[in-house]
Amino acid sequence: MAKRSIITVKDVSIRTMTVNGIDYICITDIAKQKNEIDPAGVIANWMRNRNTI
Repeated sequence: MAKRSIITVKDVSIRTMTVNGIDYICITDIAKQKNEIDPAGVIANWMRNRNTI
C-alpha cells in the first residue's frame, strides 16, 4: 500500500507518495503555481524541453 503525505514548500502544499520505497511527487501541484487554470500545459511544455530527463 502506498504511503501518502503532503510537504509544504514556500507556502505551497505538494502531495507525495511512497511506493515500494520510492518517493514520487505530484508535478501537477507544482505546475499549478505557474498556471492554475491549465497546469497540463505547463507540464507538456516541460516534457517537450530537450533538457528534461
